[in-house]
Amino acid sequence: MKKFLLGEEAQGMTEYILIIALIAVVCIAAIRMFGVQIKDLIVRSTRKIKDETQGFSD
Repeated sequence: MKKFLLGEEAQGMTEYILIIALIAVVCIAAIRMFGVQIKDLIVRSTRKIKDETQGFSD
């Protein structure tokens, strides 16, 4: 009985590790595909905010 329970726990842990690995692979692929576009969007947004708030810092 003890071996059976340990086997199920190990199987559950393995499943969680596989899910986390899959999520990591998807995140890395998304960053590689959309990284430049996201960077450009952030830079444009930062510039726009800086331009809009330039007069308020005086």
